[in-house]
Amino acid sequence: MACPSCRTTLNLIPKGTPTAAISLRRLSSQCGRPMPSPPRSQSRTPRRRTLHTTPSPCFSLRELIGKRIASMAGSQSPYFIYTSTERLYKACASQADYEIPAGSRKNGTLKLTEEGEEIGVSKNPNPWHDELGLLPTFSTWAHVTMLHLYLLVVRLRNTEKSHQTAWQEQLVNHFFYQAEQKMEDVHELHSRVIRQTYLKDLFVQWRGLILSCDEGMVKGDAVLAAAVWRNLFKANEDVDLRSLAAVVSWIRGGVKSLDALPDELVDDRGELVFKSPVSGEFKGVDVPAVVMRDEFQKEGLVKP
Repeated sequence: MACPSCRTTLNLIPKGTPTAAISLRRLSSQCGRPMPSPPRSQSRTPRRRTLHTTPSPCFSLRELIGKRIASMAGSQSPYFIYTSTERLYKACASQADYEIPAGSRKNGTLKLTEEGEEIGVSKNPNPWHDELGLLPTFSTWAHVTMLHLYLLVVRLRNTEKSHQTAWQEQLVNHFFYQAEQKMEDVHELHSRVIRQTYLKDLFVQWRGLILSCDEGMVKGDAVLAAAVWRNLFKANEDVDLRSLAAVVSWIRGGVKSLDALPDELVDDRGELVFKSPVSGEFKGVDVPAVVMRDEFQKEGLVKP
């Protein structure tokens, strides 16, 4: 994995796109930074200095160049893919985000799980922490984020191979860059060797989640529930089956909603699908299945 400091603007320069002349002098003038003119022969009459009374527009040179690159290469330019996947990823990563209160580690108030994982606090109210009872930890954040990324990965498989590869690669890159940043900034893991070890384990978990969820999508809800139980709920024997069923229903619904969107809307507004909270699936989960209704009536769990 590359460190976050290696993410430079050069990665956004399109490869294989048609060459086009970009006037750097025009870009510089729009940013209020005129480029020096080539040397000319000195004139005996000194030139007058031009006085500008209108303030120069405050543009970002990096943003302006990026827009020019995107306009040249179209929707498949690395700049367009980078910015679009970054927006989609932020929607995924914000669902179960957390933080460690300042000073809690020094004053001894920071709580740990039985496995020794640090427990933080939710950055914003969300059903993953509040209604499903998942602890605001790095593991919870990572697995909830990976589940959202999985929905996008499944939808991208329905696009052209080059499109799928480019978009999926950028989505995964965003995730692992932020994961390493959280390790260093939130959990104060300043050793790069330790962070790389955790990132390798996290990559194995990411690949395992894709394979297990793919198997569940094909073989049925029971297999999908087992995959969610092993990954998100850490194979906890005391898991709330109602919450487990809600996550399974949410995955199915998310895949269906993304599949109903055209490709261009997935690229531009795919994050809107994630506004449907997992807690909304409890209404469907609480309805007894037809094949089990008679058994529930015998036990007095539902009315005849």
